[in-house]
Amino acid sequence: MMPDDARIYQIGLTLIDGIGSVLARHLLQYFEDPAVIFTEKKQVLEKVSGIGEYTAARIIESRTKALTDAEKELVFIEKNKIRLFSLLDEDYPFRLRECQDAPIVCYYKGNADLDAKHIISIVGTRNATEYGRQLTTSLIKDLSASFPDLLIVSGLAYGIDICAHRNALKNGLPTVGVLAHGLDRIYPATHRNTAAEMLTNGGLFTDFISGTNPDRQNFLQRNRLIAGLADTTIVIESAEKGGALVTADIACSYDRDVYAYPGRINDAYSKGCNALIQANKAGLITSAHDLIMALCWDTEISKKEVKQQTLSFEEKPAHPVMAYLAEHGDTNINNIALAMNIPVHQLSTILFELEMENHVRALPGGIYHLND
Repeated sequence: MMPDDARIYQIGLTLIDGIGSVLARHLLQYFEDPAVIFTEKKQVLEKVSGIGEYTAARIIESRTKALTDAEKELVFIEKNKIRLFSLLDEDYPFRLRECQDAPIVCYYKGNADLDAKHIISIVGTRNATEYGRQLTTSLIKDLSASFPDLLIVSGLAYGIDICAHRNALKNGLPTVGVLAHGLDRIYPATHRNTAAEMLTNGGLFTDFISGTNPDRQNFLQRNRLIAGLADTTIVIESAEKGGALVTADIACSYDRDVYAYPGRINDAYSKGCNALIQANKAGLITSAHDLIMALCWDTEISKKEVKQQTLSFEEKPAHPVMAYLAEHGDTNINNIALAMNIPVHQLSTILFELEMENHVRALPGGIYHLND
């Protein structure tokens, strides 16, 4: 019996062997209903643009397993309160929808508005210098003064990315991290606390299902989402080659604005930015004011549209692990497992879910702390 939940077919389409975002979109345009793709004959599938005999055969061979895996993923996202965005739904982020290779489905956990009036992506080298960190800090601080509703997007990586996320949080701006893996983990692990904090003012976004490892090729695929979600991409620092330049190129291909900070010609991590500017792929900026003027953003209108928000504090849900931490204070995971008679591998999953809900925080040495 075929599943009756349309989301399973939408997820399943992304799990069929040999089908990327572009071919998946061709299939959807041809059949309209993704469920048909899982029952249609090979001869009919071959008629779709870009789907030849070989690819049609791969669809037939892999679609049963794809549906099975999709059912498991739906259980995971429902259990973890993850939002599914489908290209077939009206609430799919409109900026991303405009991109020719937009993913059929995306997974999102957080509270930021992905259709916010102003969204920028900030990218750069993982080997950020003090110069790059200072530029990131001052840019976000100055932008927050004029645009308190601005959404900052980046990739949660070392260097400029994590600097952007942390400065957004520091200045009260929502910030979304785009991941190169599923929402069952955080990479790098050292950024888990920041990721957990982002869920209360921002979120985590990906087009990869749970269980996906942060493999090298996934970061390149992830970069298109960083570019596609935003009005503009800003490169703070970059060497002559690197992921930030790839993101900038993708943004250009989407006809989105790209801006870069210049640096000294002999500085290794300014060469990429200088090259973008020299090739007219990026506009030169030296401050938040430059960016605001280039984008023709009206600061007065933005300030008026931001409403005063009162913080509402919900009662923490009762949970045995939280109750234990409340009674015993900061505790090592092994001691919690022993006291509560829970296997460590199961407890790790529970603690990760509580961490993603911002109820607990991981400390060095496997210690867990109950948030106030």
